[in-house]
Amino acid sequence: MKTPAQILRTNASGLPQQSWTSKTPTGEPQPAPEPVAITTETKTLINMIFARFMAIYGHKFKSCFETQDEIRIAKREWALSLQGYGEAEMVAAIDRCKETLAWMPTVSEFLTIMNEQSGDFGLPAAKHAYEEACNFSDHPTRHHWTHDAIYHAGKATGWFRLRSEDESKVFPDFRYNYQVICRRVRAGEDLTIEVPVALEDKSDNSLVEFIQRWGEAQNITPEQASTLLFYLTKPAGSGVRERFRQASQQRAESWGLNIQLPADYQ
Repeated sequence: MKTPAQILRTNASGLPQQSWTSKTPTGEPQPAPEPVAITTETKTLINMIFARFMAIYGHKFKSCFETQDEIRIAKREWALSLQGYGEAEMVAAIDRCKETLAWMPTVSEFLTIMNEQSGDFGLPAAKHAYEEACNFSDHPTRHHWTHDAIYHAGKATGWFRLRSEDESKVFPDFRYNYQVICRRVRAGEDLTIEVPVALEDKSDNSLVEFIQRWGEAQNITPEQASTLLFYLTKPAGSGVRERFRQASQQRAESWGLNIQLPADYQ
């Protein structure tokens, strides 16, 4: 039986050697795909999962892997599959495995258990909840949410942030808020969304429209306008808004823009 090192042995071009098939190349050589980045948090959680499984299943766990290379490859596959899930979801799934499975699950079985755990309360995974919150952040009160917890997590994170900031910056905050709210759901708390009975508050949308118009007037991109005017999402008259405004003014000057940033938009 070949070891993972033998299976993954590379040839002179750096691509896996097809030792189990013909070595005659077919077609044009293709560049190796870019490796998928795995966050440090995800690596830590996967190490936690494997440590728990080793403690739970003992010799059965060890019999699943012949070498350290096999464990390393397995951990990477698990990390790629579980990236975006939170610690609370993983811990709940591990506990479920301990109660119901005599052997360590495959990553596919573990994902099924995680989804079933969430399904007990109708709660989607954090990554899926984040994507839904972003997709409908422009009209959150008019969307029929998969679960009210997504709405409340989006509201706590900030609809404007979900529309305008990079995922790497806003997703960690959304995930934290979502996990807190999920715990409230599991504790039996009612998260009913209050339906507005009067005119909908459109101040957030007005800000978006203002930023778009202002950016066009300054002849800059929407991304630059959103970055410079992010301070307008902070409470009017607050010290934090003024600090953000000063930082944005310095950023505008560093970009070579001779403009004076507005104090407010209403």
